[in-house]
Amino acid sequence: MTLTAQTVIRIDEIVASTQARGQMPSMILGVVRDGRLAHVSTSGHTPTPTPDTQYRIGSITKTFTAVLVMLLRDEGRLDLEDHLEQHLPGTPLGRASIRQLLGHASGSRREPGGPWWERAPGTSLDALLDRLDQRLRVHPPYRTFHYSNVAYALLAALAGRITGESWSDLVSERLLAPLAMHRTTYQCEEPFARGYVVHPWLETLREEPRHDAGAMAPAGQLWSTVADLARWAAFLASPAAEVINPVTVEEMAVPVTIIDPQSWSGGYGLGLQLTRRGERVFVGHGGSMPGYLAMLMVHQPSGVGALAFCNAYNPKASIAEVCGKAIEVVLDNESPPAPEPWQPAAAPPPGDIAPLCGRWWFMGLEHEVTYDRDQRHLVVRSLASPGAVPWRFISDGTDLWQCVSGMNHGEQLTVRRGPDGTATVLDIATFEFLPDPWPDL
Repeated sequence: MTLTAQTVIRIDEIVASTQARGQMPSMILGVVRDGRLAHVSTSGHTPTPTPDTQYRIGSITKTFTAVLVMLLRDEGRLDLEDHLEQHLPGTPLGRASIRQLLGHASGSRREPGGPWWERAPGTSLDALLDRLDQRLRVHPPYRTFHYSNVAYALLAALAGRITGESWSDLVSERLLAPLAMHRTTYQCEEPFARGYVVHPWLETLREEPRHDAGAMAPAGQLWSTVADLARWAAFLASPAAEVINPVTVEEMAVPVTIIDPQSWSGGYGLGLQLTRRGERVFVGHGGSMPGYLAMLMVHQPSGVGALAFCNAYNPKASIAEVCGKAIEVVLDNESPPAPEPWQPAAAPPPGDIAPLCGRWWFMGLEHEVTYDRDQRHLVVRSLASPGAVPWRFISDGTDLWQCVSGMNHGEQLTVRRGPDGTATVLDIATFEFLPDPWPDL
């Protein structure tokens, strides 16, 4: 769905003013809507960017590493509560869980030590592991959020030990190829934007080195384009089932830690940064490497996202703010997609389910039970709380249903029947829902 002219003008104004105020050699922003790149806005001419121009995406790379780890979890090859030492023995973080490492709650220090890895040639995994010592842990686990690049190098090493494949091969085979992200690469490929530091007074440019990060690559190595990363934004909004179970990506967006406990403006899930702007929460990640800044944000409920690159390490304006504003402009000014037309059912639900549909009552509160024939879900909605997430149940055996959404997610619904086989009670986690609003007790 295309954006209106008014929305496009407003986004272009935001990008142009940010690039000028921020003193960025070049800046490019893409807006994603309905699973595709809906608009591209650019400013600056060093170089003049296009949707096919590569920039280094820095720590957005971590979202790819995290999805790989979650795929291994879904395949039963690890558990999020496993300690690191079960798969990668001999590190000072051996007692940290995979969940803690993904959520920056392991207590690990931020960097591996030695020269600043982002601006120096990378080392091998063995060399990295040899460098780690007991000073690697700077906080007790879960004491506080503490961002750790080294944690993601260890997660990728863990994945390599489990699969016998390199991190770069896993990313290419399991994520980039299925999503047709052919311009997302380990090393830069022309056309790409050179990265700079801008002199604070002279406004001249110093080009930054583009080193291979080696063992630290899973924390920030990748290069991508607006056209490619738009596919990743669409994936985070509506995951392709042939790549990953969509429920897994939902799980990744649940906070593991809160970054600022006093204001709750941000948190971190399983490899995804969570950013609150007003009453909306965006998922994604920021990234920086010498000469480059990048940002990816997605509003999952609407599927609207934004991603931005610039080729300056020290701009005087925030590209994260630009992404947030761009999404808000779309959400606040564009009409939502028209709903699919209603179509009558060709046949009623199966005979054992049809009698369950209708009105059920709990303590004087009315609920409606319907059947979603496409998903084969029994759906319970509270008519007293119309904005609440409905409870969706999947069949778990005769008269047994397992909830997969809403307040009762994980709980069981049991259909209890009278002597004649009529359903008399829907028992949801011991709460009894009855067909009579005011039964004799």
